[in-house]
Amino acid sequence: QVQLVESGGGLVQAGGSLRLSCAVSGRTLSTYAMGWFRQALGKERECVAAIKWSGSITYYTDSVKGRFTISRDNAKDTVYLQMNSLKPEDTAVYYCAAKGLRGGWSTDPADFSFWGQGTQVTVSS
Repeated sequence: QVQLVESGGGLVQAGGSLRLSCAVSGRTLSTYAMGWFRQALGKERECVAAIKWSGSITYYTDSVKGRFTISRDNAKDTVYLQMNSLKPEDTAVYYCAAKGLRGGWSTDPADFSFWGQGTQVTVSS
């Protein structure tokens, strides 16, 4: 089993920044990719950013390109999401998730087996 614990959410004004952290424990050697997902009220969960554990592949949804950066620190088994120039439409619960090697690269939430508890990000206008 892989355990994920997120931190770093909160309330910020539009234009501000937050950094989310996801501490990974358990079977980390079996982790193939990590993703940050978000779910706003009444909307489907979407992949905001994803990274292959080796760091060789990264993905960003169009709405966050140039504003968000996903990174990982292998020594600390931690994945980060740096969020800059935040907008009210970024308001959502943000989840960290992990997937194994089966199926290869994916940004579909259904392909991620392990999830954190979620952290609220609220951007005020």
